Amino acid sequence: MGRDVPAIAFTREDRRRYRDKVRRSLDVLAQMLRESRFDVERPLAGLEIELNLVDSRGEPAMKNAEVLAAIAEPDWATELGQFNVEINVAPQELSGDGARRLEDSVRRRLNRAQERAGLVGGHLMLVGILPTLRESDVSEATLSANPRYKLLNEQIFAARGEDLHIAIDGVDRLDTYADSITPEAACTSVQLHLQVSPAAFADHWNAAQAVAGPQVAVAANSPFLFGRELWRETRISLFEQATDTRPEELKAQGVRPRVWFGERWITSVFDLFEENVRYFPALLPICEDEDPRKVLDDGGTPELHELTLHNGTVYRWNRPVYAVVDGVPHLRVENRVLPAGPTVADIVANAAFYYGLMRVLPTAERPVWTRMSFAAAEDNLRGAARHGLDARLYWPGLGEVPAAELILRRLLPLAHEGLDLWGVDPAQRDRLLGIIEGRCVTGRTGATWQAETVRALGGGYDALREMTLRYIEHMHTNEPVHTWSYPD
Repeated sequence: MGRDVPAIAFTREDRRRYRDKVRRSLDVLAQMLRESRFDVERPLAGLEIELNLVDSRGEPAMKNAEVLAAIAEPDWATELGQFNVEINVAPQELSGDGARRLEDSVRRRLNRAQERAGLVGGHLMLVGILPTLRESDVSEATLSANPRYKLLNEQIFAARGEDLHIAIDGVDRLDTYADSITPEAACTSVQLHLQVSPAAFADHWNAAQAVAGPQVAVAANSPFLFGRELWRETRISLFEQATDTRPEELKAQGVRPRVWFGERWITSVFDLFEENVRYFPALLPICEDEDPRKVLDDGGTPELHELTLHNGTVYRWNRPVYAVVDGVPHLRVENRVLPAGPTVADIVANAAFYYGLMRVLPTAERPVWTRMSFAAAEDNLRGAARHGLDARLYWPGLGEVPAAELILRRLLPLAHEGLDLWGVDPAQRDRLLGIIEGRCVTGRTGATWQAETVRALGGGYDALREMTLRYIEHMHTNEPVHTWSYPD
């Protein structure tokens, strides 16, 4: 959602005013895209990392308020569940040794946070879904104290009118119901931001959609949920279901889900904001005092509060972001498909792979999205989430091939070229893309390491707990996951 909201009860008048304000803001955005100067002075990459909190036994620690008080840094924040925290990493350039500086900065801040968290009995874990999480750990009582989460929970269930049904068929089967959105808190991700111009936005968003499947295949790190082994990246399916405002009847009518891949390639960033307004009713109809039309007519830059709040409650896997910094508007593509972890080195390698591809694919002479259907890109994401590197993915010129083959043969050379164009130091380029290559060659992602380790430990909850503790030990070494050993 992006910002705090007050505890409040909404009236029909609130919803009418909010709809009018969102539509007015959409008209203002359209004018700004035609006439305003957006900040694209230099390409900046930023990221957000969500983490889990565990105790000394590797089990969920409902301590985010205590941990954040101990960390006492402004770049740390709550997330949905009491066992979650988030760190926001300021945008920075990747050129030269920027990737190394980014990695060192994140490690330094995480190490300091871990020291502080340890004082109150908490330990940080970078993983897509906390393996030891149980159904009893995700209830309304374990939502974070921030009023925005309680309000969001109330509004989603008011829209649904019934409990959430979570059903995932994988290695095992999960079929359960939830009376709060707290299962969403199980999903901990890394979000990558890339600032682009309005003219270039559509090409960058389309490219990000096209590579979402390969991204997930090579970074999968969420095989367990509530004690069951499900998909390699179970987080994708869980997030879709845990925030679904639609009962079965609305699904049957074709109503769009709020966690959404989309349904078409776009020609402008306006397409996405316009779809948000056309298809999705307000979850949080909170109006600010700003009159965006008057601000623009007076020569200012409107914040477009209502439009951006509404955008924050439509959970696209690649989401447009509008923001104003120092009075100047800018646009970002927010890439949301990646899980957290397993190490900072793995996270930065995933980022380098993505940013490298995003430097080349949007400017290709024959863009990939002109040569593949949108449905194929969505099928790639779903297949990658289910099977990881064992998935078969479609790519123009190759047809349907194993994910590892696609990455090794086609995408890694493109990412290599892209990082060169970014001006990334060759040693850093080779080190980070070598981590991606290592996973493809060994077939070992965070998900496969977790699953194979639990099997080697005999299965069951104690094996999950033991695996979690071993995972955290490896995580602190910062050695990439494809080099981790299995139990003897």
